[in-house]
Amino acid sequence: MQLMVVGGSDAGISAGLRARELDPTVEVTVLVADRFPNFSICGLPYHVSGDVPDWHQLAHRSLEDLEATGMRLLLDHTAHRIDPAVRQITVTGPRGHKQALGYDRLVVGTGAVPARPPIPGLDLPGVHLLHSMADVFAVQQAIKAGQPRRAVIVGAGTSAWRWPRRSPSRELEVTVVEQAPAAMPTVDPELGEVIGRELAGHGVRLATGVTVRAIHPDNGGLRVVGDPWFDEPADLVLVVVGVRPDSALAAAAGAELGARGAIAVDRQMRTNVPGVWAAGDCVHTHHRLLAEPAYLPLGTTAHKQGRVAGENAVGGEAIFAGSLGTQVVKVFELAVARTGLRDAEAAAAGYDPVTVGSVEFDHKAYYPGARQLHLRITGDRTTGRLLGAQLVGHHHAQVAKRIDIPATALFHDMTVQGLSDLDLSYTPPFGSPWDAVQMAAQTWTRAVRGGRPTQAATNQARP
Repeated sequence: MQLMVVGGSDAGISAGLRARELDPTVEVTVLVADRFPNFSICGLPYHVSGDVPDWHQLAHRSLEDLEATGMRLLLDHTAHRIDPAVRQITVTGPRGHKQALGYDRLVVGTGAVPARPPIPGLDLPGVHLLHSMADVFAVQQAIKAGQPRRAVIVGAGTSAWRWPRRSPSRELEVTVVEQAPAAMPTVDPELGEVIGRELAGHGVRLATGVTVRAIHPDNGGLRVVGDPWFDEPADLVLVVVGVRPDSALAAAAGAELGARGAIAVDRQMRTNVPGVWAAGDCVHTHHRLLAEPAYLPLGTTAHKQGRVAGENAVGGEAIFAGSLGTQVVKVFELAVARTGLRDAEAAAAGYDPVTVGSVEFDHKAYYPGARQLHLRITGDRTTGRLLGAQLVGHHHAQVAKRIDIPATALFHDMTVQGLSDLDLSYTPPFGSPWDAVQMAAQTWTRAVRGGRPTQAATNQARP
């Protein structure tokens, strides 16, 4: 059987690997639009910052590793058209050579492309939209050639904060512009204020509530202007306002589109086109707390979906278990994490949410090095069901793993009380008899339930 995979990033490679694992007789061909298969998009900023000196280290697996599994990788091959009637895909190779390749089964993993906001000047020299290895090389070349002193980053979402950690010159003045009223609009404003203080402590200027209107050339450099009253010179502008699904190839072949224009798939990652599966940042996602699919472009989700698509393309019946949007990002010395729904998201989904914040220590305060954690728990007022959690604290305080506690509870439809009841480890250097997450859950219970006694069998939320 000929299995064709379009896309050489997380979802596509995961699909090919799983297919070969289950059926070594399957001939897997992966079309990669560039020369960098299985590279970590999330790791790109850390190469620019110098934390990962060699860009080759960003590869999850080398080309040799991938080919050793029996997969054939066609680098610098761009897919232009899928003809599902005859099961062929038209591609252009590195020297412009066009050919039609046949397939029996097809997995589309075309990923996402940077969102282009309607801002005049995005195509000016010195303005960069960041998403690929080519984008990174262009930024590095600009830094090396021009030695920029002032940079403006447009957008303060999760992806933006990987970039201003540090510049190779160590002297880059960074201003971050965000339309929302606080840093990182993916978490509540109360936590955004904590992030803002961290940025200020490291010399990064944050301009919130600003809508960028244009980028102009200015005396050999650039000038970013916006409302209200924003006018900032720059030598380098990075635009990181999110991504959109790269779904045009599949749509032209008849694939239905869903949330945010992403490819619509069922939980077996099947499209409506016979013989075609899709996975990763190009598809919409089953969310475990929502009735309708959502668009959640995350590397963890792409790996899982790709594995499901690859298994089912060779005759399996795997089911994608769903996503909760669990994520974490490092902002200088802070780690910022969230999972599940925030208050407004939960209300829009028909829940009766209440969000309660608290500040706890990561371990017993008497043991040296205790650090404060800012937590916010969202639960349903009526049923007590846990709906979401947010967490900000020093990256040494195990924020990335602590957010996995409520993520696991959410996965199993637990209540806020059930989160408090979990049997977690304890020793003074690492925690408390009640972990910080559990103390935050108890704060929520006191605020919502008052002095009422605990109800029986509250660990599991009612469906």
